[in-house]
Amino acid sequence: MRLTLTTLFVLAASPALAADKPFFSLANTDFVVLIAFLIFIGILIYFKVPGLVGGMLDKRAESIKAELDEAKALREEAQSLLASYERKQKEVQAQADRIVASAKEEATNAAAAAKDDIAKSITRRLAAAEEQIASAQASAIKDVRDRAIAVAVGAAKDVMAKQMDAKSAGALIDESIATVADKLH
Repeated sequence: MRLTLTTLFVLAASPALAADKPFFSLANTDFVVLIAFLIFIGILIYFKVPGLVGGMLDKRAESIKAELDEAKALREEAQSLLASYERKQKEVQAQADRIVASAKEEATNAAAAAKDDIAKSITRRLAAAEEQIASAQASAIKDVRDRAIAVAVGAAKDVMAKQMDAKSAGALIDESIATVADKLH
């Protein structure tokens, strides 16, 4: 039916109708071309070329659809891989942030410990220096006292030697012996 309508429309719109020779004559080239064209179309239909072309187009459409489905599957797989890598990247970033925070905290703690150690060391050194100063001061005082005692004993010896005669020396010796005897008994 379609073929008949198509043929009628082609004939109606043909410039061959305006020709001076009759249309349905073999002398009219337009008619000959029309007959050759209809024979060609008939041969194509007889050998089922439109069905073959349609089948080929259907196969091609199916292969394109399969490729699209495969591309869609690959795209979904790529998106899932991307999401997985993004999650892993976020996890690694979080872990790196924790490591940095831990390192900062350890550095702060180490700095505080170092300050405490330095303060303790300074305190120990100050205490040792004060002990050395006190020891030197005590040693100097002892030296001064010893010297003062030696000077006082020497001065007393000189004074006593000037004031002492043989009679008072004997009395002093007797008195010292008596004192020692009382303390020993």
